[in-house]
Amino acid sequence: MSRRSSLDELHLRLTRTAKHRKNSCEPGEWAAGVAMPLELPHAAGPANKTPRSLKISMPRMRHHEPEPAVAGSHGARADADPEQTALPPRLRSRLNELFFQIEKEFESVCTENVALHKELELLQEKPDREPGDRCEETDGAVKSKQKLMSHAAQKLKPAYKLKQQTSKIVSSFKAASAVCSLVREYRSHKDGVWEVSTGRPGQNVIGTASADHTACVWSVDTGRCLLQYQGHEGSVNSVRFHPSRDLVLTGSGDQTAHVWQAVVTMDTGRALSSEEEVDPTELYDPMELGPADGSNALRTPILELTGHSGVVIAADWLAGAEQVVTASWDRTAQLFDVTTGESLNTLAGHDQELTHVSAHPHHKFVVTSSKDTTFRLWDFREPIPCVSVFQGHTDTVTSAVFSRDDKVVSGSDDRTCKVWDLKNMRSPLATIRGDAAINRLDVSAANVIALPFDNRHVRLYDLSGQRLARLPRSNRLGHRRMVCSVTWSDDTSCGRPNLFSSGFDNIAIGWLITPPKDSKD
Repeated sequence: MSRRSSLDELHLRLTRTAKHRKNSCEPGEWAAGVAMPLELPHAAGPANKTPRSLKISMPRMRHHEPEPAVAGSHGARADADPEQTALPPRLRSRLNELFFQIEKEFESVCTENVALHKELELLQEKPDREPGDRCEETDGAVKSKQKLMSHAAQKLKPAYKLKQQTSKIVSSFKAASAVCSLVREYRSHKDGVWEVSTGRPGQNVIGTASADHTACVWSVDTGRCLLQYQGHEGSVNSVRFHPSRDLVLTGSGDQTAHVWQAVVTMDTGRALSSEEEVDPTELYDPMELGPADGSNALRTPILELTGHSGVVIAADWLAGAEQVVTASWDRTAQLFDVTTGESLNTLAGHDQELTHVSAHPHHKFVVTSSKDTTFRLWDFREPIPCVSVFQGHTDTVTSAVFSRDDKVVSGSDDRTCKVWDLKNMRSPLATIRGDAAINRLDVSAANVIALPFDNRHVRLYDLSGQRLARLPRSNRLGHRRMVCSVTWSDDTSCGRPNLFSSGFDNIAIGWLITPPKDSKD
């Protein structure tokens, strides 16, 4: 019993010692638990028996890499004599391998550090020179960029000089453009004015067609409404004067066209001299400008032309004024006899609604425009009319008219105006590009094209597409809403308006267009 007790006491003492060493040592000192043999004293026994040994398992601890010793050595424990260390050979070999790997990593870091120090010294000594291939490439790219910028700057100087010279040339062109001035405003309508047209030469009147179901005849000189036609039941979309008689042709949204007599007495009120202009800000009394009490109002037409199943959007007198042609939203145009009022011919072929019709002033040619992006030329010199189709626009053709030298000028919602030769309809002679949709245009006797735009502007061009002028417009001058129509006057009296425009702001305006001095005959 005493022997057993002494063994237990020794085992307990060794366990406490191991626990104490574990708690007091630094982390990583013990890499692993080691089974250490311990010889214990034995009591006397048989002589042939060898002493027993007791293995005590030491507690295993987490492995931590030891701090490296001086470079070039494998650690103090590695240099120690194997006989003087208690570590087993296997553990000692593992530790040697780990220390060798640490030494290799440390040497590579030192080598990289030395290289970085050398590169830093070179940078400090020669800042203008970039060491390394990558830095040399960057420096070359910077130098190339500087050369390119210098080369571009050298090119920019003559380009800038050329731009200045071009601006001077353009300014000289602008100085030679036509002079446009507002002469008079014509106010009486209560709704938008779709179209304006001029009377025959020497009559000094204009006509307007309005969405307020009326058409008015105005004195050009005084701006007073001389006659108001109230015979239509719908919007009046078109108005045209007879070339030799006191007759007016109107087309309406009530699907009819009316011919009515326009015998007017010229206003004997205050007249303006040829050099006097009306202040555009002057306020007019509508009671003085129109037939307020119903006087000078006409309600009964001489002739009513029927036969369309849709809105009559436009109408015009054929050359000779014995026949009229009408255009309708029913996709057809009709030729009527003025004497009998009968329909002589129906012009079909458009795929969509018609938007305008215009007749040649001297020949029996008619051109119809449509929403199908085309306009058609009709020749009535033969009993069976011949038709030619013009294609070139990408949107609704709002109008097409003849010029004095047998050309056709068309305008479209695609913001372009095109000039066509009647002998070659394959491609236009000129194309004018605007910044808004073009409405009902007109061409003067001097072949000047007036283009009314949806954006309230009116611009003038020649048949080659060269821009001549733009009518002035501001908050107090010009149209305040889209310009629907323009028309030229053949009257060249000094100081009298020779261009008229109408808009959806319920007014018509008379303009004086004076050509540049160097273009006068």
